[in-house]
Amino acid sequence: MTGRAGDAWDIAEIIGRFRNASNATLLAVTEAGRMVVYKPERGQRPLHDFDCRTLPAREVLTFELAGAAGLDCVPETVPVSGPFGPGSAQVFVEVDDEFDPATLINEADPSLWPIVTLDLVINSADRKAGHVIADDAGRIWCIDHGLALHAEPKLRTVMWAFSGQALPAAMVECVRKLERALDDRLHARTEELLGGEEADALAARVDALLDDPTHPYPPTDRHPLPWPLW
Repeated sequence: MTGRAGDAWDIAEIIGRFRNASNATLLAVTEAGRMVVYKPERGQRPLHDFDCRTLPAREVLTFELAGAAGLDCVPETVPVSGPFGPGSAQVFVEVDDEFDPATLINEADPSLWPIVTLDLVINSADRKAGHVIADDAGRIWCIDHGLALHAEPKLRTVMWAFSGQALPAAMVECVRKLERALDDRLHARTEELLGGEEADALAARVDALLDDPTHPYPPTDRHPLPWPLW
């Protein structure tokens, strides 16, 4: 993965491992003393539809795209070096253990629109309910974006309650901001991290969403849900 956030982000110490994660997902401390979730490239399991070596880059790029769009629902995520090689590091969020996203998801709560809009843009293939979290202040975040930004349609999500709903005007403006950022630099950034096919597909999804700012219905030619759902 190319691009660096600076030595202060590099991993100084591994604290532990998230054992319920399917790939190597490590709790770590950076050189600057920041608690992060470290995902090394070489700890990703082979997949039939994603190059596993690119999963950390997809995490980083998702954060950059969310920030450029003004969605701000992804914890800061950067490329790093660490004891298990290059990968991504995401700021660790102290979660509110009492937060249950299920009701918000099932009722298509408007507070989830930033996450839902981001998923449409990045073509999220793994939006589980457990990837929607809240911090101690009640702010809602989304995590785990390794399976995203594929060039082929891959949307697999628990958010289908939003099907057929028009994106709120604020979300459409976020997509417009992203369109401008892609024209400026982010198309080249996507090509740098993932390749031209993924970059062009991202731009095409943004254009399509602006042409018809409506959440799609579940596909009938492939499985629409992630597994497990949580």
